[in-house]
Amino acid sequence: MTAYWQGAAAVLLTVILVLALGRQGKEAGLLLTLAVCCMVCVLALSYLRPVVEFIHQLQSIGQLDSAMLEILLKAAGIGLIGEIASLICADAGNAALGKALQLLSAAVILWLAIPLLTQLIELLQQILGEV
Repeated sequence: MTAYWQGAAAVLLTVILVLALGRQGKEAGLLLTLAVCCMVCVLALSYLRPVVEFIHQLQSIGQLDSAMLEILLKAAGIGLIGEIASLICADAGNAALGKALQLLSAAVILWLAIPLLTQLIELLQQILGEV
């Protein structure tokens, strides 16, 4: 939990520094923001690693298909990366690109979900066929 507080402090310090730089240091502020965002992403990955391990344990207990689990993890990763990148675009003054990236992320997640939805439909057809 200490790492979280350090990350939060780094983010708040970055906000203060970017505000202090103002319009004169807009490029430097953007680079600083990107660097801290990368640092926070690495920190977030350290917290997500045990979550992924737990999901793999659930997979082995429930005998879930690893391909389906991989799709879920990819979708979550794409959603997180798309949101962060979109926020960075908005901070850089190009919110339109950020929204376009969010749209792209949503489309890719839906595309990734097709096998999951196909299996769900097959399962529902089996259940309804047995009734």
